[in-house]
Amino acid sequence: MFKPISLYIGLRYTRARRSNHFISFIALVSMIGLTLGVAVLITVLSVMNGFDRELKNRVLGMIPQATVSSTQILTDWPELAKKIESHPHVTGVAPFTQLQGMLTAHGQVAGIMVTGIEPKYETKVSIIQNHMVAGSINSLQKGEFGIVLGKQMADALGLGLNDNVTLVLPEATPSPAGVVPRFKRFKVVGIFSIGAEVDSMIGYIALNDASTLLRLPDGAQGIRLKLDNIFQAPQVANDIVKTLPPNFYASDWTYTHGNLFSAIQMEKAMVSLLLFLIVLVAAFNIVSSLVMVVTDKKSDIAILRTLGASPATITKIFMVQGTVIGVIGTVAGAILGIILATSISNVIDWLNTAFGWHLFDAYFINYLPSYLRWQDVVLIVSVSLILSFLATIYPALRAAKIQPAEALRYE
Repeated sequence: MFKPISLYIGLRYTRARRSNHFISFIALVSMIGLTLGVAVLITVLSVMNGFDRELKNRVLGMIPQATVSSTQILTDWPELAKKIESHPHVTGVAPFTQLQGMLTAHGQVAGIMVTGIEPKYETKVSIIQNHMVAGSINSLQKGEFGIVLGKQMADALGLGLNDNVTLVLPEATPSPAGVVPRFKRFKVVGIFSIGAEVDSMIGYIALNDASTLLRLPDGAQGIRLKLDNIFQAPQVANDIVKTLPPNFYASDWTYTHGNLFSAIQMEKAMVSLLLFLIVLVAAFNIVSSLVMVVTDKKSDIAILRTLGASPATITKIFMVQGTVIGVIGTVAGAILGIILATSISNVIDWLNTAFGWHLFDAYFINYLPSYLRWQDVVLIVSVSLILSFLATIYPALRAAKIQPAEALRYE
């Protein structure tokens, strides 16, 4: 027999088939509850981390993290861009001019936000160049009136590379036939696919072409900023504006997508709390199962005490038994959770394809992201093991208080 004796007997009790099958059932339920609780918690947190990552990398990679704009057209924007880029937290700058309108092609119409850009600057602040599926962002040249569209927009209008599309501006122009809206024909020179809502909302044209459409001097409405820390965007933008004339003002991503990010963080916290309660309930099941085991093993405890086992030894025996249940349930849940977290995106994609579902079209991205963070796994496993260990203390202390004479009186 190996030592310590408490570990040996505790493991024997864990493996032994009990005459009371209900106790075995409760212990099994406790183990399964821990497994499912840990697995679901890891999986759901990975999905929430995925949404958080996609918001930062994809959506905030396309929309401006921060902007510095003016009430007047910036004809000398290169000098302003160089000044802003000298800020220690700014990693890239690019000029922009925005206009809203409608695209029409093949009898289809869709609203769009068109941004005039300089391609060589835009690649410093945007991820668009990494997600081009046709053409190139560098094809946007002054006077050629080319346009780059998102794949969802192009598909909705039935457009492909080198097709023509008409941009209708809301500004009306007097003519002999009456007041008509202004429009301009563009050639599709590029198509990008981010896999997010921006694919159906945003288009890009050359910066000077945007000025021509708006009948403004060549220049830019503002400067777009890329930062080393997106959470410092409000502060950095305001600090820059303070150094500029009064006609400048700042904006940042928290105005457009801040509520979405806050909602994801809040949902992550609430879901984590609710799933943590599942793990807590499973730990309480360990308490109930061990209490019944202690009642079932009173005679064994009395015999061990008679043979010289100390109360501390009896306590350790039942703590070992409960801890083994917790360790097995937690480890099994961690393995299952890791498998689910790393494969759930592919499973959902397969279900969407196989059954023609569109489960995530209503979200800001049209697929289910998952990002497994090992620090989350370590935290969840640690909390589960600690709860499982704490759940063994009361039943084990109760077992140690059993008096041999009292237990054996009716045996």
